[in-house]
Amino acid sequence: MKSNTLNWTWFHKLGSPKWFYGLSGRLLPWFSVAAALLISIGVVWGLAFAPPDYQQGNSFRIIYIHVPAAMLAQSCYVLMAVAGVVGLVWKMKIADVVVQCAAPIGAWMTALALATGAIWGKPTWGAWWVWDARLTSMLILLFLYFGLIALGQAISNRDSAAKACAVLAIVGVINIPIIKFSVQWWNTLHQGSTFSFTHAPDMPAAMWLPLLFTVLGFYCFFGAVLLLRMRLEVLKREARSSWVKEEIQQALGRGDVR
Repeated sequence: MKSNTLNWTWFHKLGSPKWFYGLSGRLLPWFSVAAALLISIGVVWGLAFAPPDYQQGNSFRIIYIHVPAAMLAQSCYVLMAVAGVVGLVWKMKIADVVVQCAAPIGAWMTALALATGAIWGKPTWGAWWVWDARLTSMLILLFLYFGLIALGQAISNRDSAAKACAVLAIVGVINIPIIKFSVQWWNTLHQGSTFSFTHAPDMPAAMWLPLLFTVLGFYCFFGAVLLLRMRLEVLKREARSSWVKEEIQQALGRGDVR
């Protein structure tokens, strides 16, 4: 029993704004540096040195932006749904902070995935947009993000807004498996998964290794931006707390705030 209690201590600590703020401050530089290095290596390698595709030529190179953005857009929504469950079940306020701060990032990643997909689709399909199952479900994902952002801003009571956004995030997560398996369930123009962590890549190492770098880099970028946004939101919500005043005093002493 004691061992189980110790194992869950970190989970309950994570719900503390003060503990989260300290932990995120230590993690933020690591995520930032890793994101800069991984994305730089992956993009330069993929755009300049990877061999052209035998069918699509150089137009395939947009994969190094499109695939990471699409994967991150879906993962971000899953994270929000998990945070929604945590917020409803364990009443952790930090879970609502995750939902509110992750939604705009997920919306941008979804928009980027749709835009790069359209650019890739023009030379491949001969059209910027088709009402393909994969594309349509990704568009629905973008609307879900917009709905979450609007819902969070429309309800003035923070607790009520948190519950409403948590429910929408949980209900909307059903769209993620639809996106994932749309190319298998329906007859679509969109190709199958280009990159997966569960099976060996179908492309040569010179093409999938830079893609791996960009995927990991995008996730580190997401981690850095999410932590930064969450830290600012926590400070805003806990502005009257004594620990926030202590943090400000310490920052003033170091010369970080002027």
